[in-house]
Amino acid sequence: MKEKVFYGKGMKSIKEEYPDIYDAVVDLNEAVYSGKVLDYKTQKLIAVAIAASNSDRRAVKKQIMSAVSEFNVSKDEVMDVLRVVLLTSGMPPFIKAVNVLNEVLNE
Repeated sequence: MKEKVFYGKGMKSIKEEYPDIYDAVVDLNEAVYSGKVLDYKTQKLIAVAIAASNSDRRAVKKQIMSAVSEFNVSKDEVMDVLRVVLLTSGMPPFIKAVNVLNEVLNE
C-alpha cells in the first residue's frame, strides 16, 4: 500500500468519483507507514499478522503478496509472524494464514 496500491474493493471508484477522499486515504497511508521508528518491512509484517488474526483470507493474501513483492520476505519470516498469530488468536486463523502463505508461494 505504500506505493499507492490499495487492495480494498471500491478504491478505484473512490479515486475516480471522490478524489478528495482518495487523497485523504493516501495521506493517511503515508502517515501510518512513516518508518519513523519501525521500518516499513516490519510494519508490513505487522499488517500480515493483523490480517491473519482477523481471519481475513483476502487481506492475508494481499498483505503476503505485497510483502513478498516489495521486500522479498521469506516463508520463514512470515511463519515467525504467524507463530505470534497462533499464540494470540488461536489455531483457526493460524491455519488459514499458513494455507494462504503456501498458496501464494506456490503460485
